[in-house]
Amino acid sequence: MNLNLFISIVTLVSGILMIICILLQQRGATLGAGFGASGELYTTRRGLDKSLFDVTIMLAVFFIMSLVAGLFL
Repeated sequence: MNLNLFISIVTLVSGILMIICILLQQRGATLGAGFGASGELYTTRRGLDKSLFDVTIMLAVFFIMSLVAGLFL
């Protein structure tokens, strides 16, 4: 297997997984919260939401690293 092909596959798979993780995350505050409709704007992430957020960050870093590696090969 060619190294360029391998990096392309890694980029594609990490991008798709990152999109899935982003879509699975809970939505942020609604538009009304920006105008004072909600008493609490900032909350901490807990449990599965925090794990999913951490995996999303890891996949984003992995995706960018594979893109940069693809530029140099």
